[in-house]
Order: sequence, then C-alpha cells, then structure tokens
Amino acid sequence: MTKFKVNSLLLPMKAHYFLFNGGTAPVVPFMSTFAKQLGFSSVVVGTLYTVLPVAGMIAKPLFGGLADRLKWHKKFFMTFLALTGILFFLINFTPGTELAPRESGIDLDCGAETFFKTCNQTDDCALTRLLANTGNKTIRCQIDCPTVSGNEWNTELCESWGLSQYCKSAADHSLSFEASVPTIHTIQVKDCLYFRVKTAIFEEKSVVPYCNKAISTSPCRVTCKEPVVNDVLNVRTEEASATSWSFIYFAVLMLTAWVSMAVVTSIGDAICFDLLGSKPENYGKQRVWGSIGWGVFSVLAGFLVDEFSKGRTEKNYSVVFYMTLVIIALDFLVSTRLKVSHTQMSASIVRDIGRLLSRPEINIFLIWCIAVGMCTALIWNFLFWFLEDLAAAQGCSSLEWIKTLQGLVMGIQCFGGELPFFFISSWVLKTIGHIHAMSMVLFGLSLRFFLYYWLVNPWWVLPIELLNGVTFGIFYATMTSYASKVAPPGTEATIQGLVGAVFEGIGVSMGSLIGGILFNDIGGANTFLAYSIATFVLCCLHVAVQPLMRRSNAGDWQPQEEVKEPAADL
Repeated sequence: MTKFKVNSLLLPMKAHYFLFNGGTAPVVPFMSTFAKQLGFSSVVVGTLYTVLPVAGMIAKPLFGGLADRLKWHKKFFMTFLALTGILFFLINFTPGTELAPRESGIDLDCGAETFFKTCNQTDDCALTRLLANTGNKTIRCQIDCPTVSGNEWNTELCESWGLSQYCKSAADHSLSFEASVPTIHTIQVKDCLYFRVKTAIFEEKSVVPYCNKAISTSPCRVTCKEPVVNDVLNVRTEEASATSWSFIYFAVLMLTAWVSMAVVTSIGDAICFDLLGSKPENYGKQRVWGSIGWGVFSVLAGFLVDEFSKGRTEKNYSVVFYMTLVIIALDFLVSTRLKVSHTQMSASIVRDIGRLLSRPEINIFLIWCIAVGMCTALIWNFLFWFLEDLAAAQGCSSLEWIKTLQGLVMGIQCFGGELPFFFISSWVLKTIGHIHAMSMVLFGLSLRFFLYYWLVNPWWVLPIELLNGVTFGIFYATMTSYASKVAPPGTEATIQGLVGAVFEGIGVSMGSLIGGILFNDIGGANTFLAYSIATFVLCCLHVAVQPLMRRSNAGDWQPQEEVKEPAADL
C-alpha cells in the first residue's frame, strides 16, 4: 500500500499555484466583456487579443533565458508577480465613453394610441430582457421633440390633446412632456421596440394622448427614470477607437499585465520542476492547486459582480480588480518562502537549445503543442459563444440562465476535470509514458469536439466538460514535465518558456484566427466537427510515427516505464 507524505518544501509552491491562479481568475475571463462595456468595438478588442498571445510568446523564452543566464529566477519571478497584480488592478481605472440619450432614431407615433419607438435592437430577445427587469411597472420618461412640424400635428395637439398653445399658429413648434409608460404594453416588431404612452403630463394638465389621424414625428430625445429602459434607448457618445486615450491606456496595461502573467507562469513552472528534482512526474500534484484556486475564485467573482451590479444598467467590475490585488499580494508574501537553488548552468544556452531543436522527436513535440494550442483556443474563445447560440435557438427564456450554465461549465472544467486529472497525472505518465499521453490528449480533443457537434440542448455540455481533465489536465502536465525532462542542465526556464510560447503564442493565436473564420463561414457545429476530424487524423499520425522514432534510437522519445516507489511526495 502506497504511503503518502507531505513534502514541506513544496507547500509554498502549492500555495503559489492556488493564489496565482485564484488571483488572475477574477479578471482574465471578464476582460473582453469589460472592454466591450467600455465602448471598444469587437474589431479593436479582437485585434488586441491577437497580439496578447504573441507578446507572451516573445516574453516567455526571453525572460526565461535571462533568468537562466543571470540565475535571477527568484528575482524575475517576484518582480513580475508584483507587476501582474498591480497592472491588472490599474485596468479598473480605464476611462470609458459616456452614455448619452439617442439624438436620432426615436420616433413619436400618434394614432388610436401613442407610442415612442426605437429601432436600435440587434436581437429578438430585447423585449424579454426588458420585461424581466421591469415587470408590470409603469415608468416615467421625459420626451422632447425639438420640431413638431405641419398642420396635422398642430391640429391633433390642439383638438385631440387639448393643448391651446398649438391652436394659434401653423408654425413649427417643439413638444415636451413627461410620459407615463406601462412597460407591460411594450411591443417588439423585428428590431424595433414600441413603448406605449399611457398619459402625457404637462405643467398645466395631464392628457390621454391619441390622434384621429395616424401621424409621426422624429427625431425625439427620450430619457427615462428606469435604468434598464435607458440602457435600451441610449447610445455611447462615441465608439472608442484604437487611437483613443481610453484604448491606449487599456491596451498598454493589458499587454504588460499579460506579459507579466506569462513570465510568472513560465519561470514558476521552472522553479517547480527544480523543487521536484528527480520526480518531474509529480508536477500535476502541485499544479492541481492552481485549478482549485481558479475554480473557487472565478465562481465567487461572477457571483460578486452580479451582486454589486444590482439596480445598475452596466456591470460593476470593480470588485474583481480588488480581489486580484489582494490575492496576488498574498501570493507575493507566500512566494518569498520558495527555495530556489540552481547549481548548474549551461555553458552555452543557445548551443544547447539548438542541439535540442535539431532532434526530430522534439520538433514533433512542438508540433503537438501547437496543435493542442489551436484546439484549446477554440474552447477558450468560442465554446461560450456556441452555447449562447444554442440557447438562443431554444427561445428567449433560455438566455436568462445562460450565465449560470457558463459558470457551471467552468466549475466542472476545474473540479470535475482538471483537479482529479492533475492529481493522477503522475500515475498516468509513469504508467503509459509521455508519448502515449500525447496521443490520448489528441484523441480526447477529437471526442470532445465531436460531442459538441451533436449538441442541441446546451445543458448537455456539462458531462462533456469532464473531458477537460484529459484535454487540459493531462495535456499541461505532459507538456511541462516532458519539457523539463528533455531540457539540458541550466536551460530549464528557457525551455519552459519556449514550450509555453509555442503553445500559446503560435497555437492559441492560430486557433483563435482560424476558429473565428470558420465560425463565421460554416457555423459553430460544423467548426467543431472540422476540428474533431483534424485532431483524429493528427492522433493517428502521432501513433503511427512512434515505431519510426523508436527505430531511429531516439532515446528520449521512448515511453517511460512505470517506477515503483515506496512513497509519493504530495
């Protein structure tokens, strides 16, 4: 029977993974929606998210190499850890464009009943969302129509509304009044919302507005006392461009925070493998705490954002930035206890890495990292998009719980997938070896995408997410431990940075670009089917090439034999 013992040397490492992943979890998933709320267009945000992985790709091997050369692993690690918390926190103060009443596009229609209408809706569920937030409520709105022209309006305002000031002249007039608007009578026709005016309230009287002849006037300015209605009626004064001060501030902070986060991840993994020594297969038992931290704090952050946003037209994200600052500060304190003792240093890092990259098995490993990165990008960037499409196809009511479903998806990915598989990754790698584990990851991705293809009810995604244990938990443990295994002495941080850069900077970037194009051209389901077929073909090729590599006497390419150990360090 295996005896377990806790290695006290590894406790600060476990705490770091828990706090670092827990500290970035509140902000990273929300940054794209935060940017959208600030008024940045999807094109501008998409361009930024194309640059971020490339910046990480450059930073990881660059600072990893400097750390190996200067033996500054701990200094770089602590510096960039502090920067990560500070830079993400400063994003909270990004200036956004202001909301202003719509100057055009709101018409006042008068007939048997009077309505004001806006036609700026982009989906068929706008009315459902509006009623869900207002219920059977009567709200007050100020309506200002600068120019009411024509004899017809003057006649109706004079005779039907009983406003004497419109009886004296046929000239153009302005029309201003406070409207009593029962939201339950709001109507949606295609992309237009019609708000019924039950009562028009003037200084001297209140009237039930109607006209004997259907007439309309525009543009009108409407401001309501219900924030949810204003959110529908109002537009931003301008859309922040890529050259605006707001975007430059946001982009610079995002870029530097992303680079800092990438360097901490890369050098942190190198420190972890240094502490593990001759047992790199135990990496998953350390990294599993990162999954726990991510799962706990991402769910908590989502709940707190909703709580702090009650009664507001826009989400209040401030709480997640404060969470990140506090949690990363705790991580900084804990990480001061990390013991780093690099006694070896490569005489020529460039030469050693060049020799490593000349080996066919290493190039196949890097291609595998790119392929998995492309698949991971599809899940990270487009799975929630796909689920929202499925929910929308089932009706507006389905969209009411879509964020709850997405939260459950993240929870199952972490606690049902990554957590157990990170913990057993040591046993998996010792039992089947790194190479067979690589093939298993590709097959798991193919199966996962194939199951996405058949999804109709978005709730059925939950059991599929258990495969995240194979497709990310086993993958990440395999990638990092294999990189540590083949790295020449003194190049550990450089190799970890290089591998991480290949995965994220090349794989994730390419996957995001290709996935976005395919989603637009052939739809979500067909995109997942195409990726499923492609990864299955890659899996078969990966399996087929192994006998060839063994015959070429590529020693490090051989699967690892299971090693019996009397005790397993946790």
